[in-house]
Amino acid sequence: MMVMIFVLVLTGFMTNVEAAYPVSTDPMRVKQTYLDMIRVDQAWAAAGDSRSPIVVAVVDTGVDLGHPDLVGSLVEGVNLLQPGKKPYDDNGHGTNVAGLIAATINNDKGIAGIAPNAKIMPIKALEADGTGGEAKLGEGIKYAVDHGAKIVVLSLGLNKYSDYLAGVVQYAEDHNVLLVAAVGNESTSVKYPAAYSTVLAVGGVSPDKKADSRSNYGPELDIMAPWDVYTTALGGGYQYQDGSSMAAPQVAAAAALVLGKYPAMTAYQVRSQLEQTAQDLMAKGWDEKTGYGLLNIEKALTEPYKQDRFEPNESANQAASLPNHTAVRANLSSGQDQDWYAIDATYDGYIQLWVQPEESGQIRVNFDSGQSFVAGSGASDGQPFTVAVTKGRTYVQLENVDRTRKTALNYALRTDFVIYTDPFEDNDKQYKAFTLPARSQTIKGTFHQKGDLDWFALPLEHSGTMRVRLSTDTGRIDPMLLIQKEGEKATTIDQAGDGGMEVSSLMDVLPGQYYIRVSNMKDYTGPITGEYTLEIEYTPKLVDPNEPNDKSYQATFAAMNTGYEGLFSTNDDLDWFEFRLTSNSLAQVRLTNIPTSRIVYATLYNSSLQEQGTYRSDGSTELNFEKPLPEGTYYIKLQANQWFMSQMYRLQLNSYGLVSGYVDIAGHWAQSAITQLTEQGLISGYGNYHFAPNQSITRAEAATVISRALNLSKRKELQFSDMTTSHWAYADVAKAVQASIVDGYPDGTFDPDGKLTRMEMAQMLARSMNMTGKKRGNSPFSDVSESYWGVGILKQMSADGWISGFPDGTFHPEDRATRAEFVTLLAKVVNR
Repeated sequence: MMVMIFVLVLTGFMTNVEAAYPVSTDPMRVKQTYLDMIRVDQAWAAAGDSRSPIVVAVVDTGVDLGHPDLVGSLVEGVNLLQPGKKPYDDNGHGTNVAGLIAATINNDKGIAGIAPNAKIMPIKALEADGTGGEAKLGEGIKYAVDHGAKIVVLSLGLNKYSDYLAGVVQYAEDHNVLLVAAVGNESTSVKYPAAYSTVLAVGGVSPDKKADSRSNYGPELDIMAPWDVYTTALGGGYQYQDGSSMAAPQVAAAAALVLGKYPAMTAYQVRSQLEQTAQDLMAKGWDEKTGYGLLNIEKALTEPYKQDRFEPNESANQAASLPNHTAVRANLSSGQDQDWYAIDATYDGYIQLWVQPEESGQIRVNFDSGQSFVAGSGASDGQPFTVAVTKGRTYVQLENVDRTRKTALNYALRTDFVIYTDPFEDNDKQYKAFTLPARSQTIKGTFHQKGDLDWFALPLEHSGTMRVRLSTDTGRIDPMLLIQKEGEKATTIDQAGDGGMEVSSLMDVLPGQYYIRVSNMKDYTGPITGEYTLEIEYTPKLVDPNEPNDKSYQATFAAMNTGYEGLFSTNDDLDWFEFRLTSNSLAQVRLTNIPTSRIVYATLYNSSLQEQGTYRSDGSTELNFEKPLPEGTYYIKLQANQWFMSQMYRLQLNSYGLVSGYVDIAGHWAQSAITQLTEQGLISGYGNYHFAPNQSITRAEAATVISRALNLSKRKELQFSDMTTSHWAYADVAKAVQASIVDGYPDGTFDPDGKLTRMEMAQMLARSMNMTGKKRGNSPFSDVSESYWGVGILKQMSADGWISGFPDGTFHPEDRATRAEFVTLLAKVVNR
């Protein structure tokens, strides 16, 4: 297991006080233009009169211990490769790094280091060729922590995750030592150790303040610094260098200046201070290409530290961008405060969220998907909230459970992301191989768990030729490809490196079963956030297996959820298929793998061959349509505008039982109520044959449904600050307000998109029946106290048989009401 340092891939609280460090007069300062980008002169002027020495460990190839610009800035280090010997640099990379941090200022020699108060601890953990083992890297970090270093800079990295290094990184965090690492220079995923959430991950920008195209990026990226530098070199010299490994020590030096002025700061606070004072380069806040922006040391030394750097973020449109792999801290200033975050996912998968209140209190975590959790409740402490997400943006809202709280509630928040499980699982064994259709195709897969292997079976009925390609979109996958014909010797292809492409030769294939195994290098453990692409180029002697099917009476029977392939051998060729529906259903027809140069027509007929619809692909490679149909037998006729035999189209039919026009209420406990109100014209679904019975109902939806169900006519002009006349539900809400069925909040809002609670649902329906609530008698539910604001309503509705709660005797009044729950209770009211 080798660690490759980035030099091998290089292309060549706070107020201003009297300056402690003068402007540099070093003769080569003129070549250090990158210092102006990060405002070093201004930072020196703002550094104050504190010269607290800060030890910065450089875990690298060693340091030129006799360099005239470094000799005064060194403390004793260690040579881990040759114990007992000095950590001399035999590569040059470590010397490059050290000079950027602590080259002596104003000594009439060479350049100026960024942090005059920094002392370099040279730790030689890498060989002269820039390679090294994980064990030595971890040992180097631990040595630095145990021997007084406050900052460790790691201008090195590798693509694979390591449990061992993760433990060492946590050891540093536990001992309040800041780790700073380079992200890498391959235009791909952030390397480790920079990718660990408590390591300050540094990318590089060009002189025009744009991310260098080679700088790695992703959810782990934190901050940027200049890519091109002029620094100390072996033999007492100086040289130009570039890469993210040159950007990282600039950030480490900035951290040394901050710690020198504010020695009480923790490693987390220094990390946060550098991030929150960085100069935005793209969108405001964090983004995956430039992190929190360009290092600005002046601001890091002059702007007050913010305990909650994400404010203002009290609403969805103010949501703070948050990486899906990070650890931060913030607070809710009071019971009325709420914090919104926007988390982007590059793939479908699962967002994991750890929320830990730092003192007594509970925080409700609401996802825009409708899922809600409570942190600080005891049982869930330390456990992540896991929510399935699709590629794109997810919004998360944090709010106090105790809305009356007067004091701030600090919390720690950590995010992570787990990529989706590909649709071919479980196929980790050859006998579980996922069977692919015998044609040319491109599929995407994932390594969603540790040790994941993906086996595919390709049953070929015709001889021909085949070539297989395997590529990835991340450097964290070193792909391996195995191809085997059943009963014969396998061929393994592993020629490319991390993130490369493996390609087989053009093979002659005979009829039979072929196996393809896709895997990652053994030491590259999952789960991996990234996809591989498997391309199979298969050219057979194509034969339509369904012929003859040119007439309706020759139609090929098509079972549901099964794929059928065909082709058009002449311009007059017709392909007929028959299918049957055993109940009223939504029939879905999917035709794929159509050549882009062809148009395919599909005509739907009933059992009497009466046309039910005609559809066309219009030059697309797919033709998809759906249609609600009664029980019976149906036919589909396919025809192309011109023959094609170079590839086979694929036809698949699916059906979903329809109940009252919906595909998602059959067998649901609320089916009867939903059907009843739908048939009465009082409710409707979402226009895609879905009712979504288990989805939370919003306040605007509830008001609209009840207004229409009760046929309300009078309406009152609304004065809510968050609801104008252009709102889709304005008229119905106005009617419900006029009828005193609903009202707004004391702050003058209605919150139309807010989720209705079960108590609000009970109150609305009680008001519709002019119930005012009983005050006598005991609470009917174990989780509703006598002091609860809605206990009277619940007493009366329970006593009159309108509500019954849950089997365990609870009511969960503050839980969100579902559409099914609301409709069921409304049906009782309408038909009372």
